[in-house]
Amino acid sequence: MSVQNFQIIESTLREGEQFVNAFFTQDQKIEIARLLDAFGVEYLELTTPQASPQSERDCIAIAKLGLRAKIVTHTRCTLADVRRAVETGVDGVDVVIGTSSQLREFSHGKSVPEIIRLAEEVFTYLKAQNVEMRFSTEDSLRSDPNDLFAVYEAVDALGINRVGIADTVGIGTPMQVFRLVSELRQRVNADIEFHGHDDTGCAIANAHAALEAGATHVDTSVLGIGERNGITSLGGLIARLYAIDPALVRKYNLPLLVELDQRIAELVEVDIPFNNYITGYAAFTHKAGIHAKAILNNPSTYEVLCPEDFGMKRYINIAHRLTGWNAVRSRADQLGLKLSDAQVKHITNEIKILSDEHPLTLDDVDALLRNENHRRPERSQQPITVKA
Repeated sequence: MSVQNFQIIESTLREGEQFVNAFFTQDQKIEIARLLDAFGVEYLELTTPQASPQSERDCIAIAKLGLRAKIVTHTRCTLADVRRAVETGVDGVDVVIGTSSQLREFSHGKSVPEIIRLAEEVFTYLKAQNVEMRFSTEDSLRSDPNDLFAVYEAVDALGINRVGIADTVGIGTPMQVFRLVSELRQRVNADIEFHGHDDTGCAIANAHAALEAGATHVDTSVLGIGERNGITSLGGLIARLYAIDPALVRKYNLPLLVELDQRIAELVEVDIPFNNYITGYAAFTHKAGIHAKAILNNPSTYEVLCPEDFGMKRYINIAHRLTGWNAVRSRADQLGLKLSDAQVKHITNEIKILSDEHPLTLDDVDALLRNENHRRPERSQQPITVKA
């Protein structure tokens, strides 16, 4: 099954707040909410108002902003929690309870029939409140499938909007997720949401597998921040879907990813990883000579993402021993220098020799090119040196 219509439930303001370095003030939460809304995500998920008095005030404040995105909050499966959530004015309530044997034994201590009875009580109340309703199991991938489906079918019969699969410890593989979501798709009428942690590096692949299997919603956070290793990265999911078909993500303001990543990185005091999806400083940098030549002829040879669509630019690194003369020619042309092919090949050889001796910068290469531009072509074979 191919990916069809989907929506993003952006959880930087809920899951992201569980990141070790995250201490968002209300003003910062409002700023983040506005940025995410401008990006175009369909939902913003907020920390439960039950967490603290400030969390409750934050829910109320963001629910009043009048954003295009629906505002939802994440709560335990208790009547007290969902009542408090509804009172904040949010558009929806995301209810969760653990279903794995580990969580049933060591967390809430309830059996599957007890979970179903509790869910029925909670959703009978929520149905009368005119809010969107989601029920998610926690630790779904380590739960008995028969237990899962019994719970999902019971809450689906109540007419809720979405059911959720949560890979709470990041243990799932794409194939496992695909099979579980595919089976669930056959059993319920409700939309299906996927929440995947990245403890073993599969969060983005698992989210994509869930969409292929029929899921309709995916939870993300900016830079993937969250509990432990975090969850599916917003930028990573966008990159994955763009690579399949850019039309899938055309509804989002893609150039805003740069500002989102930079702002969240600043607020939680981390660096954007060099290999981060789309916004990492090396994401569109090409170095090897054979790569550079092809990129200059047709960028799609070594790029599955078009940097211009994200407000980015590609960069060809030529100040190293792996450089090729086509890339050096491109730089000479950028500088407006009139060099023959022989001169460019000569400078390319000089770059290789010098970079074997010590690191070079782009300024060093530009100096070599400009010096060569002032030489007569017949003298271009004379050695050229730059300061180390």
